[in-house]
Order: sequence, then structure tokens, then C-alpha cells
Amino acid sequence: RYQELSPVPIHNPTRRFLTEMFRNFLARTTGRRVRASTSLSLHVRFMSSLPSWATVDPFTMSGSSPAKGASIVQGVWKEEAKNTRTIIDPLNGENFLEFPDTKTDAEVLEFAKSLSSCPKSGLHNPLKNVERYIMLGDVCEKASRMLGDKKVEDFFTKLIQRVVGKSDAQSRGEVIVTRKWLTAFSGDNVRNLGRSFGLPGDHIGQETRGYRFPFGPVGVITPFNFPLEIPALQTLSALFMGNRPLVKVDEKVQIVMEQFLRLLHECGLPKNDVDLLWSSGPVMMDILKKGDSRMTLFTGSQAVAELLTIELKGKVKLEDAGFDWKIFGPDVSDIDYVAWQADHDSYAYSGQKCSAQSMMFLHENWTKTDFLKKLEARASQRNLSDMTLGPIITWSTERIQKHVDEVLKIKGAKLLFGGKALKNHSIPECYGAFEATAIFVPIEEFLKDDVFELATTELFGPFQVVTEFNDSNVDLVLEACERMENHLTAAVVSNDLGFQNKILSSTVNGTTYVGIRAKTAGALQNHWFGPSNDPRAAGIHTPEAIKLVWSGHREIVHDTAATPEGWSYPPLQ
Repeated sequence: RYQELSPVPIHNPTRRFLTEMFRNFLARTTGRRVRASTSLSLHVRFMSSLPSWATVDPFTMSGSSPAKGASIVQGVWKEEAKNTRTIIDPLNGENFLEFPDTKTDAEVLEFAKSLSSCPKSGLHNPLKNVERYIMLGDVCEKASRMLGDKKVEDFFTKLIQRVVGKSDAQSRGEVIVTRKWLTAFSGDNVRNLGRSFGLPGDHIGQETRGYRFPFGPVGVITPFNFPLEIPALQTLSALFMGNRPLVKVDEKVQIVMEQFLRLLHECGLPKNDVDLLWSSGPVMMDILKKGDSRMTLFTGSQAVAELLTIELKGKVKLEDAGFDWKIFGPDVSDIDYVAWQADHDSYAYSGQKCSAQSMMFLHENWTKTDFLKKLEARASQRNLSDMTLGPIITWSTERIQKHVDEVLKIKGAKLLFGGKALKNHSIPECYGAFEATAIFVPIEEFLKDDVFELATTELFGPFQVVTEFNDSNVDLVLEACERMENHLTAAVVSNDLGFQNKILSSTVNGTTYVGIRAKTAGALQNHWFGPSNDPRAAGIHTPEAIKLVWSGHREIVHDTAATPEGWSYPPLQ
């Protein structure tokens, strides 16, 4: 592989010989002669595994060979920008990506005008431009096949891994889930989202019909932790229902969505359907307000979610923070599997999932087994070399250590495992590098007012709180769940039907797994994923989620019959 050979210096005579050899090879295989000034590296790029539409090389992007991002507005890629900024490699701190820093008044106005150019009735709806439903189904079918190409799968897997430091399995899993979702919405399944219904009226000629109508100009704002799956699925979902989205992904990872958008263009998506903005958060907010975004989907932190709600006057759907709990019932079984699942839910991708297991409520029957020892054994195998632990993007090592130390000051608290920073690495100081960690806190202390907020802080990293309960104080567990502010994912690890019902009937988390194999993380494309107990709650994956988030109900009442013979004015009412 060229990237493995590139550190080896190639002297000029050898370079000239290899360049001429490649020029001759390309002439024979492509039927065209490459100009003599073309560099050897371009020849190697030509023969590499990069897709034809790709504009970055995840295998070689580095401080010495940085990738370059571009915005798109009104169907035109902005390859050059007045202002630029750089992103650092999360593994070594090199400036390995340059992107346009959109911020001038003229740039903001251009994006705002583009956003507002879409009418409230959308690019299509059940009564307008209906051929677009078929077009989008065809785009999904082609994109699914393209992601199934090993070359393309490897490209996105590596690109995701480069920008966030996920393991190969976690990065590849994101690509596979996206491909399967695209398959599910191929063919007529986009059109099926626009299904209407009718109801007979009070007399002949009267009928009421219900439709799902788009909002028109909309915004999509997504976080760093799923660079492909979340922005790809939400952007396409917005398009399915007839909206025209302005998309902004966390700048540290937006290059992934940019490349996916180029793939969609290759698959037939009109370039004018989606605007992609590289900018700061405040600039995106300014554009959404000036362009009169009719609805904005936000996935990310609770603080930003609340700010957007105010600034955009409530026209938002949110999938915000998740302090996700797992409750273990009195029936103990399959300890090895349950320990594996608990490790995966808590520490895969260094705990940087909104669905990551943040807390375990263990029935005392579990603490009497070797469950915690098995969990520790699994967690202790995680390391930087295979990226099963990696850079923590939103919490620095210093901040994590401070939080760990504060939790350990709680009366009765004890360190179960972890608790220390990783060593011998080159992860930048602005990011975190920490062991998989668990701290036990007695449930009575956990519920105290001066402890609860600290103990339920969502540390977006490899950290969880563990507590214990028994048959006599299970209501304390329910009290804790009731007091929590976030209701994203949860799990009830029990096959005891009575215990299941007690927990499920008194909790409200939007995506709740139940049974001895219950998990909190790793949502598949075949079920709803999203919070609950909030009228602003958004979802992803399913037809129900797409219609809820990206369309509104419209009722059209038809009354077309002739006025009955002999009709006269009724009495005033």
C-alpha cells in the first residue's frame, strides 16, 4: 500500500523512472496519455482505492498532506473560501483538515437567501412534484449499492476513524447501518411515507383527506459522535418528506457528511436539494433565523438544545443528552453475556454515544456473583492500540479526572475499576484519554439533593456510576428514574415479567430495551431511536420517526356536490 511506502524517500532518478512507468501503464489501460508534469503521487492516487467522487484521502490525510473541505449552496460547491480554519488530528494534534470558515455578511446572506428560497409547501408534497418521491427512492437504491462496494465501505470506515478515533468495528458498523437503512427506503418506500387517508363526509360530495406536508426550509444540526449515520439519515429523511435542508455537522467531523453528499450527487440527487455549511454554531443560528427555518432538527447537548428552542421560537425537534440507566432485576442468568453487553454499552467508542450506559442499578443478587469482576476484566482489555479506547472529544483528561475525584468524595463511594488517565500517547491535551471507569455510590447517598446532580452528570466518556438495591427498596430506583431530566435510552435486564412491568409502567425513556439480553446502545436501523416525555422529542430510523420529525398534518375537506334542490337560507345562529 502506498501509504505504507510513502515515508521511504524516493530519489529523483527513481521517481522519474516510476513516473514514466505509470504514464505508460495508464496510457495502455485508459487509452489516454497523462501529461509529463503530472506527479507520481497523482498516479498513485489514480490507482488507489478512492472512489471517483471523493475529494479527500483518509488514508493519507495528515499535517503534511491536509484534506480540504468545501461548502455547497444553491448547487454550487465553494471550493475556495475567504476565511479558513483547521481541524487537528485527534490522535496526534496535527492540523490535518482545512475548512471554510463562513462568516462574512455576504456569505451569511447567500446561505440565508438559499434557505428561504424554498416555499413552505416544500420541494414536493403529495400534491406537487410527486415524481420526486420516486427519484429519492432511486437515489437510495443506488447509494445503498454504492456503500455495499468494499472500496466505498473502506473509504467511509477509514474517514470516520480518522476524524473521531473509533475502532474499525465501530466505524464500519456505522457505514453498514446507513447502507441497510438506504436499502429499506429504496423503491416505493419513500413514496409510502406520503400515504394519505380519507374519511366520508356528512353528505354526498363531502370527504376529508389527511396528508403529511413538509415544512419547507429546514435545518439539520448534528454532533461529532456519529459522523455519517445521524446527518445522513436525518438529511435524507428531511428530503423524503419534501423539505429542503441546510445541514451543519460538528466541524470536527463534517468532512464525512460532505463526502456522503458527493456520493449522493453521484447517485442522482440534485445538487440544489441540500446546502452544506461549514461555519461556527452562532453563524448557523444567524442563517436559520434570517432564512426563516420552519423547523430545525438538533442532535447534541441539552444546553444547546434549550438555547435553540428559545432562539428559534420553539420550531425545533430535539434528540439531546442521555444519562442512560440499566436496571438489573432479581433473576440472575447468563452472567458472561450480560457482562459483555454492559461493557459494550458503557465503553465502546470510549462511551461517546448518547445511548451509552451511564448508570447501573444492580439488584443485590447480581452483586453477590462475579458479575462486576467479569465486567472489569472485559473493560481492562480496552486500549489505544486497537482503538477500543480512543480520544474523548468533548471532555479533557483534566476535566474527567476532576469529575472522578468529586464523585469519589461522596460518602460510601468506592472505585470499582479504572480511574486513571491513559499514558504513552500523543492525543492532544484539549481531548481526553482515560481508562474505562466505574464508581459505586450507595443508593441512599445517590438520592440526596447535594449528590444527585453530580452523580447524574453525563460524562461523555468511558465512565459510569453503579449502585445496589434489593426487593425492599426498589422504589428508590424508580424515584431516581423519575428525577432524571433526560429520557433517551434505558434497559431492564430481567426476564421476570412482574419486575419488568413494575419498571416499565413507571418510567418513560423513549427507547427502552427489556429482557436478560437488554442493552442501551447500538440501535439498529429497524427501530425507533429517540427520547420521550418531551413534546420536542425527535426520532430517527423508522417511518414513524421520519413523519413525526419532518412533516406536519394537513387536512383538506372536499365538498363538491351541487346545492340540494329547494335549498334556502337557514335561520341565523
